Amino acid sequence: MLIRPIEPTDFAAWKPLWDGYNAFYGRHGDTALAPAITQVTWQRFFDPAEPVFALVAEFDGELLGLTHYLYHRSTTRIELTCYLQDLFTDPATRGKGVGRALIQAVYEQARAAGITRVYWQTHTTNAAGRLLYDKVAKHMGFIVYSQDV
Repeated sequence: MLIRPIEPTDFAAWKPLWDGYNAFYGRHGDTALAPAITQVTWQRFFDPAEPVFALVAEFDGELLGLTHYLYHRSTTRIELTCYLQDLFTDPATRGKGVGRALIQAVYEQARAAGITRVYWQTHTTNAAGRLLYDKVAKHMGFIVYSQDV
């Protein structure tokens, strides 16, 4: 398995993973993301002015998983912080180390950028994901609130 930065030619293989990720969190059918959001997200991965990045897991020419992450400032650190925003693996490959490899690759990218903190959030119902996350990171006990304005 190869973990690598996403490439412009990956769109057709990335999109089903992206759609699967969004469906997992209830964004499908009537609640699906607008196509413009997907298109802008895709474009940001290749814009050097954007602090948004994507890695994919590939095996035998097939994409098995994705992760999207971004760097941002924090009021509690001098250096940037890395937010691992999205992580998804093909359901057929779960439990085979794809998610762990993607997380570790984000850790490596952050370290290379001089960043010492990577964090993410997940839904409380994501029991399978949390089994992995508890092995590769520390749950800090925070509850997330959000409001569109």
